[in-house]
Amino acid sequence: MSSSALFTLLLTLSAAVLLISELLRPDLIALIVMVILGLVGIVNPQETFAGFSGSAVITILGISIVSIALQQTGVSHVLGQLMHRLGKQSEGKLILVTMLVSACLSLFMNNIAALGVLLPAVMTLSRQSRVAPSRLLMPLAFGTILGGMATLLTTCNIIVSGALRDAGLKPFGLLDFLPVGIPIVVIGTVYMLTVGRRLLPAGPGKSANPEELLRLKLSNLYQIQKNLYEIEVLPGCPLLGLSIAEGDWSKRINANIVGITSQHHTHLAPPSDQIIRLGDHLIVQGEIDRERLHEMGLGLLLDQANPPSVASETTILAEVLIAPHAELIGHSLRQVHFRERYNLNVLAIWRGRKPIQARLSDLLLRFGDALLVQGSAEKIRQLDQDPDLILMQEDPDAIRKPGKQYIALVITLLTLGIAATGIMPVAVMVMTSAVLLILTRCIELNDVYRGIEWKAIFLIAGMWPLSTAIRATGLADTIILAILNLFGHVSSLGVAALLLLVTLILTQLMSGQVASLVLAPLALAAAHQVGVDPRGMAMVVALGCSLAFPTPYGHPVNIMVMGPGDYSFRDFVRVGMPLTVLVMSVILIGLHLLWGV
Repeated sequence: MSSSALFTLLLTLSAAVLLISELLRPDLIALIVMVILGLVGIVNPQETFAGFSGSAVITILGISIVSIALQQTGVSHVLGQLMHRLGKQSEGKLILVTMLVSACLSLFMNNIAALGVLLPAVMTLSRQSRVAPSRLLMPLAFGTILGGMATLLTTCNIIVSGALRDAGLKPFGLLDFLPVGIPIVVIGTVYMLTVGRRLLPAGPGKSANPEELLRLKLSNLYQIQKNLYEIEVLPGCPLLGLSIAEGDWSKRINANIVGITSQHHTHLAPPSDQIIRLGDHLIVQGEIDRERLHEMGLGLLLDQANPPSVASETTILAEVLIAPHAELIGHSLRQVHFRERYNLNVLAIWRGRKPIQARLSDLLLRFGDALLVQGSAEKIRQLDQDPDLILMQEDPDAIRKPGKQYIALVITLLTLGIAATGIMPVAVMVMTSAVLLILTRCIELNDVYRGIEWKAIFLIAGMWPLSTAIRATGLADTIILAILNLFGHVSSLGVAALLLLVTLILTQLMSGQVASLVLAPLALAAAHQVGVDPRGMAMVVALGCSLAFPTPYGHPVNIMVMGPGDYSFRDFVRVGMPLTVLVMSVILIGLHLLWGV
């Protein structure tokens, strides 16, 4: 073994110890490894930083943008609701639905792309069902990996199939992986529903989702249900045909319109130019005088058991503070035309340790006042750019671009569909999708910078040169030859088992793509030595490169769920190692029966 290979081995083992011990952050360890390899000259400067332009990193970067856009346009919310209905709030059923949906999706598209589409949906599913993300995100990642083992469209499978073609052999067909892959998906799903479910970290436990917590907190704090009513516009009402602004409701009936139900459709936080029509049901907030309502041709609808709601997926509540030196100070909401200026309703004002709900339009604003506002998620997010107001809290599940839902869905399906066919590289099509989503205003660039999981980007980019060093120094070949020499003459199935074990190890040390490039030629050579179908031995390597369950670094999808799921290295070892043993057994049995290995 050369000195450079020995140094690379020691560095790899040291990084593994640090990762297992969790003394340092994983992304920091990756950057340290990258810097050390560059300083000692085992990899050249271009190779040191090649990870930042690698296809895996670019794919994750692009799919992160796609994921954020799907969440903000509401596509993920719809998908999450569908999965929620299928799971019926049972944790076991939710795990089953998550794994099956992710496995099916990864049959037709890249694993990273499949996870990127489903990640925001599963996060929404977690909040809606009050099941901790740690209980669903690892099944999501494992489901995409398992599904990818049943199709040719996985990157490692394509690489190995290309190696067969280069060797003058028949490459794999689209359905060649199904006979072994389907049992793998079934066994893996059963494991996660039984043993794996018990091994999953508990997380923070069941609790209300952030959306519900925020609404409940603000509603209770400002006591908005106390003066919330629903009234009906009757014939003879003098305000018929007038807009909300023209009707001057706050002065006429001392109430603020926060919602309108017309023809069985409720529109919360209606704009000031909304026209009032006969039969409309108005959700109003304020101190109602019943005699005055009768005089104005309005009827009070009483249903204390079901008070009207003032928030939804697209219309949310938020708390904002009046900033120091704000121009609003000393002026009333009416004087500054607050509703017209911001397209937001003020439901209450917090002042002097208590909420004020009556006669808000004429109340002079002071520094330190907190306003409870109601409006679209997009309009509330824009308050970040206003120097007069300080946004305190907002709903993480807010749909900020509800009108862009179909545009986002079409762009995503079209670009990922092209990527699945292999006409264009996945990384190129994913970034194309991201750019189109930005150009069509399905997502804003500021939201992109805030929402990207930078930890995953730096982790993969930092570890990339280590994979290069393992291959370039001959360390991979040395390890393989040492293992084969150690066991001597074994049967063809024994050779397949050894090859599968080596593939498993190298997949954890480097990406599965790199491992497949290194091991595919050795698999063909081994098949020649023992006299078995080379396509069967090649499939050992192809499927082995997907054995990414024991560590978070075996596959990018594990890294992508590591942060949101708050997983540690040990969590993956505890849950993933038994699954790995099961899947390896299914692979060997299947290849022995179907391919004569």
